[in-house]
Amino acid sequence: MNTQTKVTKAVFPVAGLGTRFLPATKSVAKELLPIVDKPLIQYAVEEAVAAGIDTMIFITGRSKNAIIDHFDKAYELETELENKNKTELLTLLRSIVPPNVSFVFIRQPEPLGLGHAVACARPVIGDEPFAVILADDLVEDATRGCMAQMVKLYNEQHSSILAVERVNPADTGSYGIVRTGESSGSHAPIELIVEKPKPDVAPSNLAVIGRYILTPAIFDKLATTERGAGGEIQLTDAIADLLKDEQVLAFEFEGTRYDCGSKLGFLIANVEHGLLHKELKDDFLAYLKALTKKLS
Repeated sequence: MNTQTKVTKAVFPVAGLGTRFLPATKSVAKELLPIVDKPLIQYAVEEAVAAGIDTMIFITGRSKNAIIDHFDKAYELETELENKNKTELLTLLRSIVPPNVSFVFIRQPEPLGLGHAVACARPVIGDEPFAVILADDLVEDATRGCMAQMVKLYNEQHSSILAVERVNPADTGSYGIVRTGESSGSHAPIELIVEKPKPDVAPSNLAVIGRYILTPAIFDKLATTERGAGGEIQLTDAIADLLKDEQVLAFEFEGTRYDCGSKLGFLIANVEHGLLHKELKDDFLAYLKALTKKLS
């Protein structure tokens, strides 16, 4: 295994049903739900591109063809915009698929969990380290994307890396939770990882969020991982097995994470990104001030 290889591939598990957002997700992929005017999955891809990743691997499921369409060339729409001289919109549309970036789509045959989804990417990943990005977790950083920070650390340490943040101890049952050894600034070796422990048995409140860099050794671990929490093949369980053989780091990234897998987190992300939007921010801020005054 060559752990010196650069991280050039990212896996995007997008086969989930998005039941928490029904009825909106009955016919629309949850990854295409917009934060202001851009779908979640596009934020995720842009983060990967900013980290120097050039191969995007989507693990899809039934009724997710709209994601494929989003990253395909829209000839008719481009022609329409060109004919109407809408050059700014045309440039925006074409920027969805950056030059020199490849897109690969793999159908997950059964909905057997995150670990199984990652395992589906093995034929494309081969013997290389790779990123995993969950679009539900939107990370905003004005200067450096979360994945770019992680790739930089990987280039220094050549170890698997999990992005982590501290959560309310009462919420540990919603996350993979780690216990770490001695910290070296923003990162520390993981000693223990547990999937969704109850607060009274959680090893800490340091939660894994939807950003990973993994060495290819994870694939052999996934191949022997039995179904765990929820009857699914858990990536957390495979990482726990990987810890027996090699170092895995917990990385406390710079930036703000929005849990867009929850309705409240999704609303918060839209409000805060509305305040960042160059066309809307001034009018939106004025509206929020007026609303705050009205509610107070």
